[in-house]
Amino acid sequence: MSTLSSLVALSAVAILGFAGQALAHAHLTKTVPADKATVAASPAELDLHFSEEVNIKFSGVKITGPDTPVVKIGDAMLMDEGKTLMVPLAQTLSPGAYAVEWHVLSTDGHKTNGTYGFTVKP
Repeated sequence: MSTLSSLVALSAVAILGFAGQALAHAHLTKTVPADKATVAASPAELDLHFSEEVNIKFSGVKITGPDTPVVKIGDAMLMDEGKTLMVPLAQTLSPGAYAVEWHVLSTDGHKTNGTYGFTVKP
């Protein structure tokens, strides 16, 4: 095999290896309320849907709002075969913009995190 062919084959193996690792993370696929949405009333819960199962013991959210440094939440639960993190809100959200910071540990040990936001109409 020529040097160029060996280099191309080695590069292909490396790319596939890294792509497989990137796909192994639990990616946020959908939220309720949706990112950048404006909702008519305070939601009773937040639903964060992921591309794979998450470990609830090492996953969570922090919600901040216009008049609340940290919104009180209840105990999170897993739904949808462990791919949806449901977080009940322990208080009614007043009108304004809210930011949600989340972090999860997928069942295969990979950590991911991020933020999204939504607005409650006045």
